[in-house]
Amino acid sequence: MESSPTTTKIAVFDYDGTSMDGQSGSLFTTYLLRNGIMSLPRALRLGWWGARYKLHLPYRQDEARELVFGALAEMDADSVARVMNAFHDEVLGPRYRAKAVEEVARRRSEGCVTLLVSATFDIIADAAAAILGVDGVIATRMERDANGGYTGRVAGEVVAGENKYRSVVKWCDSHIGAGKWRLAYAYGDHHSDEDLLSRADEAFAVCPGKTLKSAAKKNGWKILDWDE
Repeated sequence: MESSPTTTKIAVFDYDGTSMDGQSGSLFTTYLLRNGIMSLPRALRLGWWGARYKLHLPYRQDEARELVFGALAEMDADSVARVMNAFHDEVLGPRYRAKAVEEVARRRSEGCVTLLVSATFDIIADAAAAILGVDGVIATRMERDANGGYTGRVAGEVVAGENKYRSVVKWCDSHIGAGKWRLAYAYGDHHSDEDLLSRADEAFAVCPGKTLKSAAKKNGWKILDWDE
């Protein structure tokens, strides 16, 4: 995309494994199990989903989110939010990478609009946004009924894989204007982030797994170790 003096530069940051050391989904499952909110059989089903994800075997993105919210089915929306925020503060809070916070601040100082784009639940992503200092959040939302309660189904699509860039386009076109922005920088850690990284002017593989590391070397993307 050819830029002009009025083109807004966008810097996109992945969450799990990039801005934060760990995977919020598996950590949340452990948290729910430890606090007696999730049953062991349900946790095992989630573990099997995670194994397929790591091994690049077929899996359905919605399944993991539906299994998690199935464990929260008896709670009202306010109680769900309290559980998720407590999990964020207790478990994820100590896992933020200082270099991620610094990089967000640096890109903002350069005039970029910074976005956190993640497959994690929007409640967790909103809490993360306050820590990272990003300008906007794009994350997976769960469907609500007419009374505001959760149905246990994903609303729209999980923000993962190719859906990340599509979601960025939708957000930027809505908030900035079609043709008035460009994806200047993108940061990710997992092979599922390849599509997003390939769309950026400059891509960064942060503490990447083997598959993404290989792709980064092939495509000339910079590899960053934010755990140094």
